[in-house]
Amino acid sequence: MAVSMAAPSPRSEPLLWLQLLALGLLPLEALLLLLLLGASDPGSLPLLERLLCWAIGVLAPAALLWRLPVDPWSLLVAQVPQRGRREIQQRLSALQPPAVLRLGSLVGLAILSLVLLWWCDNHAAFASAFSPVADSPRLLGLLLAAAVLALLQWQGQQVVQALWLLSRSPQEVAAATPLSAAALERERLSPGLPLLLLPPLRESLASVSIPSTAPFSAPPSAAMDPAAPPTAPSAPAPEDPPEGFASPSAVAAAIAIEPEESTEEQQSPPLDQEIR
Repeated sequence: MAVSMAAPSPRSEPLLWLQLLALGLLPLEALLLLLLLGASDPGSLPLLERLLCWAIGVLAPAALLWRLPVDPWSLLVAQVPQRGRREIQQRLSALQPPAVLRLGSLVGLAILSLVLLWWCDNHAAFASAFSPVADSPRLLGLLLAAAVLALLQWQGQQVVQALWLLSRSPQEVAAATPLSAAALERERLSPGLPLLLLPPLRESLASVSIPSTAPFSAPPSAAMDPAAPPTAPSAPAPEDPPEGFASPSAVAAAIAIEPEESTEEQQSPPLDQEIR
């Protein structure tokens, strides 16, 4: 009888779930942007400064990410080595969101980044006392803010791509052609050190052994003859006492209760006789 193997699911890849954690870092990165912009007072042309920071930190990374989509197995500082990638990872690398979704995500993130930059620069004076680069030139604060905005663009594209890949069916993943190493270097942006080697989630769950909950097994005779009446469990045989100790029956026989002796008052004559 042939056993059919189930198609691998993209939900078994832990790196796709780790990329969704970037959603929890967005408030911290917005706070960091506010602190960096509070390092110095705005110059004479704050509108031009903001547009220049937005162009460096948002428009330039967006153009690069449109030409080279992000690699789903890269976390910017570390990635899965190309020789150590499984077949399902190579197939998922070949799958990319539609062009409409990619363009919409890039444009939407660019607009949100401009609004965030504008609001943070307007309220940066409230955070000037807590800025890690206080009393620094305005140019340094703008360049550091542009780096934070570029990080937001990378994380936004990773979250969109991870959500799209997690929604793919196993049949669609199995039908995709694996992406070769040469095509990966040519068509994907994959920075980071090759250090990530995470096992699939299903293998880690399957390695956990579940103990049996059956308290005991039926004897072979009872299992073979269902019409046989149930037998009552036999009482345990009494154990012999240890050497040097008397048995409980001998101890009970030795301790005999003697009859109650008459007291001295009962043997004396009655006291209520008349005294002559």
